[in-house]
Amino acid sequence: MGDLVKQILAAPTQLTDQVIKAADAAAVFKQECAELKSKTEKLVRLLQQAARASNDFYERPMRRIMDEIVQVLKEALALVFRCGRHGCMTPVLTIIPATAFRKMSLLLEYSIADVSWLLRLSGLAEARDEEYNGLPPFAATDPVLFIIWEQIALLYTDSADDRSDAAASLVCLVRDNDRCRKLIIQEGGVGPLFKLVKEGKSEEQENAARAIGLLGKDAGVCSVIAEILKEGPMKVQAVVASAVSELAAHYPKCQDLFAQHNIIRLLVSHLSFETVQEHSKYAVVSKWTSMHAAEQLESSNNNSIAANESVMKGSNDLDEDKSSVPHPLGTQQSNQMYDVVTNTMAMNAGRNPVKSNATNCGKVNSVHSQPSLFSLSGANNRAREMEYPATKAYIKAMAAKALWHLAKGNSPICRSITETRALLCFTVLLEKGAEEVQYNSAMALMEITAVAEEDAELRRSAFKPNSPACKAMVDQLLRVIEKADSQLLVPCIKSIGNLARTFKATETRMISPLVKLLDEREAEVSREACIALTKFACSANYIHLDHSKAIISAGGVKHLVQLVYFGEQIVQSCALILLSYIAMHVPDSKELAQAEVLTVLEWASKQAILMQVEDVERLLPEAKGKLEHHQSRGSRGYH
Repeated sequence: MGDLVKQILAAPTQLTDQVIKAADAAAVFKQECAELKSKTEKLVRLLQQAARASNDFYERPMRRIMDEIVQVLKEALALVFRCGRHGCMTPVLTIIPATAFRKMSLLLEYSIADVSWLLRLSGLAEARDEEYNGLPPFAATDPVLFIIWEQIALLYTDSADDRSDAAASLVCLVRDNDRCRKLIIQEGGVGPLFKLVKEGKSEEQENAARAIGLLGKDAGVCSVIAEILKEGPMKVQAVVASAVSELAAHYPKCQDLFAQHNIIRLLVSHLSFETVQEHSKYAVVSKWTSMHAAEQLESSNNNSIAANESVMKGSNDLDEDKSSVPHPLGTQQSNQMYDVVTNTMAMNAGRNPVKSNATNCGKVNSVHSQPSLFSLSGANNRAREMEYPATKAYIKAMAAKALWHLAKGNSPICRSITETRALLCFTVLLEKGAEEVQYNSAMALMEITAVAEEDAELRRSAFKPNSPACKAMVDQLLRVIEKADSQLLVPCIKSIGNLARTFKATETRMISPLVKLLDEREAEVSREACIALTKFACSANYIHLDHSKAIISAGGVKHLVQLVYFGEQIVQSCALILLSYIAMHVPDSKELAQAEVLTVLEWASKQAILMQVEDVERLLPEAKGKLEHHQSRGSRGYH
């Protein structure tokens, strides 16, 4: 018998012995006392069965029920004690209502039913034939609590099917139910779920990971998650990645904990599998390899693909087992993207040359054969290649979703992501990925660029205008914007707007597609297009004058006038803010005069709803004043 169970059962077992002895010594109400003794003896037998439970038995309900039984037995002992000779001066003076015995008999029946339920919960053979089925009487006060107890208790059993079903049941209970979420955490359900994620079989791990993701409790599971993302079955890895996204979305404090356990790199590894080639940053590269890469770059400036192949041959042994996989962009579009990928990786390889060392030659073979630090072993890598396409797409979707939520508002994590091949992966997947992969990739780019908008250092390091990867990403975002017929449109518009400060004065190709979205579009799309263009034309943008002129040249003024007059309320203020910036920066524009923008601004200044917007209240008077100044002078120097 486990010490824990001994400790829990000690008090009720002792009290049952006392009740039985007191009933034997009864001088009055002997029949009633004998009935109480009979039920107490039945309770003793059940407690003896409970004593056989192992130390792994879920003890939370046992403690609660035994505390209640202790109170019942104390009352029973007091009642029986009054019936004995030692309980009163003379039997004649003993006055006990008949209802007291009926009540106590009922309470003992309830206690027997409660313990019977505990025995069924423990899976003891003797409990299977008990007459008490369903929830115990103790559950009358809170049936949901007992359902949760039952499911948590099943996590302690030896049956894999029971454990998997229990984890799946907890997922159903916790989804959209805050009280169940709190009860599962309070009643100790997190611990066995963590254990199941680490030690269970595939289906058990999947269900347990889903439950943990919904519970969002204690990122101490980071090490377990990292281990599974590195070595687990792909289906389980996908569910674990989904759990990471749930935790990061609902508990932002988990972001840094995940980053500390290298979760970012592991997720990127899954994202890049069969998307782009392995990045040299993630290989255990020998010094000879790095020197060789540098030499290849110096001697082959006009052949970046060949240089990259030379780097990849000496970087690690992953490619030795990798089968030939068609490029996601297909045969016609793959060359340009392949050049971007290989050039970027070759540049990164040549950026950190390693100094020569005479001792390196003897270490080439041993280091050359080591696997990538954060990639799966060769056997598992081959297993990944053999997985169903749907599973591969699912894990990419979940990895992208996890990176999306991890990146939100977190500069260090965004920096870690952009230092990897993740931007290249998002760019490729945005074009050729499955629908869910595309959406999650677009959302991840939106969050990363949103952080970069506020973080100048990240913006300069990750989104350099001359970076091939950045150019490819912008091209792909613009393709989505020009197509303008998918759920990717809004996040792509936001991403371009977030990058407004990174573009040069001559880089105006993103203005025209955004201006086109101002016309005949859904209110949300028009609003986001206005906001994105405002980031190009606002005073905070150093080259706002060039961008303002580009918006005018693309025909944006007439669309903005229409939106201010006739647009929905959520669009009106955004269009008015953008129009005010343009009027401030290019007040002598012929297009502004022809569109009667001054009249529009005067009308807007009389609209109380519009003037309640802080930016409108700040910008409108200045814009109106500059237009009045130029038009009152009869200026004809239009651009």
